[in-house]
Amino acid sequence: MAYILNKNSSIIVDNLIETIINNTEYLSEIDGAIGDGDHGINMNKGFSICKTRLADKEVNLAEALKTLGLVLMMEIGGSMGPLYGTFFVEMSKVISDKEEIDKDVFGKMLNAALKGLQSLGNAKVGDKTMMDTLVPAVVKFDKEIGEGKSFVEALQAMKTAAEKGKDSTKDLVAKVGRASRLGERSRGVLDAGAVSCNLILACIIDSVIELIEDM
Repeated sequence: MAYILNKNSSIIVDNLIETIINNTEYLSEIDGAIGDGDHGINMNKGFSICKTRLADKEVNLAEALKTLGLVLMMEIGGSMGPLYGTFFVEMSKVISDKEEIDKDVFGKMLNAALKGLQSLGNAKVGDKTMMDTLVPAVVKFDKEIGEGKSFVEALQAMKTAAEKGKDSTKDLVAKVGRASRLGERSRGVLDAGAVSCNLILACIIDSVIELIEDM
């Protein structure tokens, strides 16, 4: 059975940190088209603080995700801090007592994160938010696992679904958040939250696949 170990998987969070730091300008540029232009800056701040907190510490994946989530929830501004903070904290709860993370446990992590976000607001697919990336990705993973696909196959399908979901936001009109005030003027550009969510999911997926293949 394909799985990763909780104890040696904090590299996933290390990779997430580097991914967000390396895409700071890109995320702020996208956000600047219909928003305040600070999405990349705020995300960079939170992930950089987490990098410092985790430096030279040996932690498992659950602890690393919890640390990242709490930093994002408590120490950065903007609307995305509480959202991504909840995302990572809810993931960490699922594996706090797990030694191995297989496809079933990973699916529970994804669904816990999604449920946590849904509890914070009413955004849904089609509203031009991160949900346009996350929901199709989670649904696709669950569907692939339900059809008997392997962990890696389900992850690869999920990555494609997340990318498609992100791309779909370009043609949508924002219905929630500050961008919703622009109406039709919000059409024609990607949603920054959908883009950062896709970066995060793609990084997690690539990291998990690499860990599975190294087992």
